[in-house]
Amino acid sequence: MPRSLALRIATLPRDTNHYGTIFGGIILAYIDQAGFVQARKHGAHRWVTASLDRVDFKAPVHLGDIINLYTTTIREGTKSVTIAVEVEAERFTTGNCVPVTSAQIVLVSVNETGTPIPFRSPPTVRE
Repeated sequence: MPRSLALRIATLPRDTNHYGTIFGGIILAYIDQAGFVQARKHGAHRWVTASLDRVDFKAPVHLGDIINLYTTTIREGTKSVTIAVEVEAERFTTGNCVPVTSAQIVLVSVNETGTPIPFRSPPTVRE
């Protein structure tokens, strides 16, 4: 699958540390959400995070920046997918996009009881 925009978020004062930059934990939560958005493309199931690997913080995110999270599926198993997440900050002052974080996340499809299931099986989440 090609890279796609999974989330676009405006940063807020509540997300900042005492240096005026966004907490790393906030970025990690957005990475988790973006991974879920990408995983849902593989099946309408409950998807849970199994691991978050190789997180690299490359540059700070500042208050007022817009965060863009791009995802790519890099591996498909039977019950899990590995997704690369690239985070860019669109700078508030210039509009320039700067790579700020990258990560890999593994999500597993599960049924109602939390048992892993093949994600190519019929949907387990309905309207």
